[in-house]
Amino acid sequence: MYPGILHEITPLNEHDFMYVADRHKEEFTYPIHCHEIMELNFVENAAGCRRIVGDSIEVIGDYDLVLITSSDLEHVWEQHECKSRDIHEVTIQFRLNLEENNSPIRTNPFRSVYEMMMRARYGLSFSRQAIMKVYPRLMAISSQQEGFYAVQELFSILYELSKFDDACQLSSSSFAKVNVESESRRVQKVKSYIAAHYVEELRVPQLADMVGMAPTAFSRFFRQRTGKSLTEYVIDIRLGFAARRLVDTTESVAEICYACGFNTISNFNRLFRKRKGCSPMEFRQRYCKTKVIV
Repeated sequence: MYPGILHEITPLNEHDFMYVADRHKEEFTYPIHCHEIMELNFVENAAGCRRIVGDSIEVIGDYDLVLITSSDLEHVWEQHECKSRDIHEVTIQFRLNLEENNSPIRTNPFRSVYEMMMRARYGLSFSRQAIMKVYPRLMAISSQQEGFYAVQELFSILYELSKFDDACQLSSSSFAKVNVESESRRVQKVKSYIAAHYVEELRVPQLADMVGMAPTAFSRFFRQRTGKSLTEYVIDIRLGFAARRLVDTTESVAEICYACGFNTISNFNRLFRKRKGCSPMEFRQRYCKTKVIV
């Protein structure tokens, strides 16, 4: 982790389950950070604010709702071009164990919630329709006096959100340092190989042969399961690793370019700007400028 990333110590003690902060403020001032527990963060009336989650950098609209379930995923909401003097933010931090096989969250009634929580290790951004569905609950949860009913409200919010299949994954898996998972063993095998050999030249016939498929059938199968061509997927993985090194190391852009499998700096810069909306150097500076040494 980049030494300027603040590792936030949350107010929860060992016997607490969740913490809710409902606040109105004039500007975003908190630095880029990460924390051990999970977070659902809602922001309204902050159009023009810039949200950074992992290697995703986006300018938000009037409503924004993001779920983060990884302890290592850096995130921040920055003022950027936001002109509002009455920003409303509701932050819910909570504990859930996704790893234990006997955890209630892994039982059938919570299946959709569990799957959403696993996806949220990369950060998940919800649609306007999903936000409006849970908006009344978000507005009421901080005023709930009894802890049991507050927890019940949280699970109701999570369940309603889990029914929307259009939530957008924010960070790339290679930046978020999360192992890729897939329902298909063949796709899983290919993704794991790519993650281990992304610097090398990777061709369709080679990977198709690895899973016993003809190249044409494999290309169609891979796109159906990932939504991307093999070339697009490999580029995104390489860019994720490159973004990670921009944050974690002091290596030059040229060093990172070649270390992540790109052949020319110009091509690396072009692809990085196209996918991330900024140059590699600008990406590094956005992390560095909000740093807090702890």
